[in-house]
Amino acid sequence: MTSELSLQQLQKKVDDYIGQFKEGYFPPFEMIARLSEELGELSREVQDVYGHKKKKITESKNSIEEELGDFFFVLVCFANAQGIQLDNALLNVLNKYETRDKDRWTRKEE
Repeated sequence: MTSELSLQQLQKKVDDYIGQFKEGYFPPFEMIARLSEELGELSREVQDVYGHKKKKITESKNSIEEELGDFFFVLVCFANAQGIQLDNALLNVLNKYETRDKDRWTRKEE
């Protein structure tokens, strides 16, 4: 499934989905707990693929892509619940890296 959606469109799509349910978005602390849980699951997949601690036969095999998607979904839910536009948040951080941290790392030679 390949489609080009902006972050705003993705946030709206998630908001439309969550908006179907009476419960709506989880409270902030619960959302952070879910985000932490999803990060742990993503970390486990990365460890299995790239690290020394491989999964046991009894552990389910997921993909880094699937776990990253789960993490991103909860991140978008958290942003939506807080009224944060992720594209603006990312652009602000990128600007910080391009200005404050512009000389922090060694540039590739052209």
